[in-house]
Amino acid sequence: MLAAMPSPLPRPAVPPASPASAAGGRGDACPGALRLHLADDGGLARVRIPGGVLDAGRWEALGALALRHGDGDLHLTSRGNVQLRGLDPASGDALGRALAEAGLLPSPAHERVRNIVASPLSGLDGHGVRPVRAWLRALDAGLCGSARAAALSGRFLFALDDGRGDMTALRADVTLRALPGDEALVSVGGARFVVAADAAPRAALRAAEVFLDAAARAPESTRVWRVAELPDGPPLAEAVRDRLADEGVATRTAVAGPPLPEAAPPAPGPYPARSPCTSPWDASPPPPGGSWRTPGRSCGSPRGAV
Repeated sequence: MLAAMPSPLPRPAVPPASPASAAGGRGDACPGALRLHLADDGGLARVRIPGGVLDAGRWEALGALALRHGDGDLHLTSRGNVQLRGLDPASGDALGRALAEAGLLPSPAHERVRNIVASPLSGLDGHGVRPVRAWLRALDAGLCGSARAAALSGRFLFALDDGRGDMTALRADVTLRALPGDEALVSVGGARFVVAADAAPRAALRAAEVFLDAAARAPESTRVWRVAELPDGPPLAEAVRDRLADEGVATRTAVAGPPLPEAAPPAPGPYPARSPCTSPWDASPPPPGGSWRTPGRSCGSPRGAV
């Protein structure tokens, strides 16, 4: 199923694209939408799709760009992002402008750091503790609004788990897991603490900013792109809790107990949605003689909501 993304931010000014090579580039050479990677089959652009949530219109826009500039295919990554391959390196600027027009590039400075995975069926199948779509929107907006966060590596990963445990095995740098009672478990650097559910996106963003502070203190010879690569030092989670306390956000230590259950991510294929009256697409009853609108859309001909 395809779910609607939040309304795009105002179209940003797009800086010129630049090619990068993993072998010869300096620092983090992770490809992005504006910094193309030079592969054997041509230029490669990686478009971040936070949470893997994309509506049909933007899928169509990506498909058109793949046909116009690349090999005609959309390549999905393990993090739910989309790659365009076989690009002419000279097409980078036109590609960046088109992505911005389609609402797929809300902040050019942050386009490589919007690495967020989320429980794929959250809010659709009725399972999990709470839907994480609101967390996804808030965290993505927070990242794009933080000048500090623009310094994150393209490898740094956030995971949003709706409580079913399907994101835990990814060992993201920062993981939010929904808990009963409107709380969230924040995992960072092997340590865990609990915050109110509404404060979870802020906690994740602060964790990333505290990580950057710690990475800046690492020896110059050490490349620190992810939390696990930090040298030994003060506990990262405690520094995050201190910063949240300064902002008036209460936290508490996670109670020791049996490990939380983990679940395998769902296998590819169709899944039943919840009943129409609880669907996130449209909760209102249909007019007499009308039909329900459910969270799906036809991408073929004829196009439209299903």
